[in-house]
Amino acid sequence: MSIESNDKNLIPVDGHHNLFRDPNTGAILNNDKSGYVQYMRLKEQRQKEKSELDQLKNDIAEIKSLLREITNGSRQNWIRKSKQKFWIL
Repeated sequence: MSIESNDKNLIPVDGHHNLFRDPNTGAILNNDKSGYVQYMRLKEQRQKEKSELDQLKNDIAEIKSLLREITNGSRQNWIRKSKQKFWIL
């Protein structure tokens, strides 16, 4: 929604060319569309980076889990082989 500075219902805020006060609600309205677009781009970028970071964390957790399975399997085989050697002796 764009706010027209010449809208008779809105009162310009002194010292801020993009800010207007709505006399009915007392709300301050910002008319800086380029600032809003920049904010939304930054927000989208942060969300994308967070999503990528979350995916990396999940991938690392999965790799750790797989490594634990591999090493536990190796230990179990080693223990079985060790026991077999002891039984043979």
